Amino acid sequence: MILRTLSLSLLLLGSAFAVDAPLLKDDFSAPKLESRRASRGEWKFEGNTATCTQDDALYKKNKDHGPIIFYDLSYTDATIHFSYKADAAVKTVVFTCNSADGHVFRFGTSALGTAVRAFPTDSKDHKSISTGQEKTLTLKPGEWVPVTVTLRGPKATVKIGDFEKTYEHASYAQKKANLSVGFSFGTLSVKDVVVTP
Repeated sequence: MILRTLSLSLLLLGSAFAVDAPLLKDDFSAPKLESRRASRGEWKFEGNTATCTQDDALYKKNKDHGPIIFYDLSYTDATIHFSYKADAAVKTVVFTCNSADGHVFRFGTSALGTAVRAFPTDSKDHKSISTGQEKTLTLKPGEWVPVTVTLRGPKATVKIGDFEKTYEHASYAQKKANLSVGFSFGTLSVKDVVVTP
């Protein structure tokens, strides 16, 4: 009886740890990670940080899209954590969650503020719509900025630095296939990428 109780306790404890186990963790200690695709520039991985400076010729070649780090990951609801540091030349930092068919959720931060977007699935051209404009939430050059995005059904809670707000759109609830952090112009560093269920 004691052995059965101990086995059951260990099984339950193991299950609790499995629930808390991250879906993805990238501390950039290695230049390669199976689920990571760093592109549109020369990304350097050192000191547990990924850093890239935009190459203007590559920016034009990629139809005005700057360097980006993609993570291929299947999830529906998740909490995504990362931190970024932009230099004074960075114009935008963009975080996006995608389904197999296209964009799902996005926020973009610039000197003008932060825009939160949804991509309705019933739209023929899959154009984005605004779910929030935060004019006071702007880029802070030279500072590490912690970001947490929690996606639960149709709700997305965005925490950037001390700012936190929840946005809602039905399309946020769809199954996702990847996520990305990208930027345009200047130099951006990224660290501490963790995705939990």
